[in-house]
Amino acid sequence: MVGAFVGAFGLLMLSAFTSVLAGGPVTTKRELVNAAYQAGVGECLNWEKPDLSDAQKVDCSAAHKFEVTGTADITAAYPKEAPFPDAEAWEKIAQDNCAQAATTYMSGKLDPKGKYGVSTLNPDETRWSSGYRQLRCGLQVTAPSGAALPSYGSAKTQDQSNVYDPGVCVALAENNTVGDPVECAKPHAFEIVGVVQHPEGPFIALEQQDKVMSEQCATIAAEYTGGADLKAKKLLVTWDTRAEESWAVGSRKANCKIGAVPQGNNLVAWEGSVRNPNGAPLTTSNPPQTTSVKAQDEPTGAPLHSESNGQQSSEAGKPSDSGKPDKPSSSSPTTSTENR
Repeated sequence: MVGAFVGAFGLLMLSAFTSVLAGGPVTTKRELVNAAYQAGVGECLNWEKPDLSDAQKVDCSAAHKFEVTGTADITAAYPKEAPFPDAEAWEKIAQDNCAQAATTYMSGKLDPKGKYGVSTLNPDETRWSSGYRQLRCGLQVTAPSGAALPSYGSAKTQDQSNVYDPGVCVALAENNTVGDPVECAKPHAFEIVGVVQHPEGPFIALEQQDKVMSEQCATIAAEYTGGADLKAKKLLVTWDTRAEESWAVGSRKANCKIGAVPQGNNLVAWEGSVRNPNGAPLTTSNPPQTTSVKAQDEPTGAPLHSESNGQQSSEAGKPSDSGKPDKPSSSSPTTSTENR
C-alpha cells in the first residue's frame, strides 16, 4: 500500500507509504505523492493511479479510499536523529498512535472484524530525515491482498459488516485462502449471491445463525441462479456468520455465496457465473463498481486484522476473517443444494 504527502507550497516529488493495522498489510514500496496529505479529520481521499499522483479530497458520499480520523506527531518518541522506521516499526507506530483515534472517531463502535481497517499516511525518508514526524490516521476498506477498495459514505454512518455485493466473485489465493474480488470468468473460490440482514436485538448464537442462513441462502441462491441444479455442477450453497464482537457494534449483515464442493478442507477454484441471465437486476448497496482488484505491484500478504491462531472461523465477509477455508456443515441439506 502507498501513502501520500505534500509540503505547504505545492506538489513535491517525494516517496511515502501507508501503514495498515487492519484491512491491509504494510509495504515499503516508494511512490510519487501529492497534496492529499493535508486532509483534515473527517475528510475523504480518493485516487486511481497506482502512484497516487491523482489523489484528491472528495466528498465522502463519493467513492474514496481513505477517511481521515486524526493526526499524530511522533516527534517525542522519534527525535530528529532517529533512524527511518522499517515496516515492523511503522506497524507499531500505527498501533500506538492511530488505533485509539479510529475508535474515538467511531464513537467506540469500530467492528474489529468489519470491513474498515485502521491505516496511516506516513512521511517518507526525505521528510523524515528533515525532522518531519506528522502522521495522518485513517480508515480504509481493503481486499485480502491489501489493495484499497472503494468505499461510499462516511464510516461513521455505514454498516460495518464485512460483506460484498451480490454478483462479486472472490479469488482462491495461495495457501487455501480466499483472495481479492476477480472477474467471475476467471478461477474463483466463491460467487456472492446475496446478503442477509439479521434483526436487531441480542446476539444470535452461531448455531442459530447457521440455521437462519441455511434457509435464507437456499432461497436466495435459487432465485439468483434461476433454480439451477448446483449439485450437478459440483457446486454448493454456503454462507457467513457474524461474530459476537461484530454484533455488539451493530454489524448484522452476512453473505450467501456459492462455491465448488471442497476436497476435504481444501477450497476448489471454478470458473464462470451461475447467475440467471434473465433474472431481475441485482440490488447492491453501492453504486456500480468494478469487482476485480488490480494486482499489486509487489506481494502484500493477508490483512493484519486477520486471525492468526489457526482456528477455523465461519465469519467471513471476504469471506473468512481467519483466512481459512469454509468447512462444509455436518447438518443435512434442507433443499436440493448442499449446505456447508
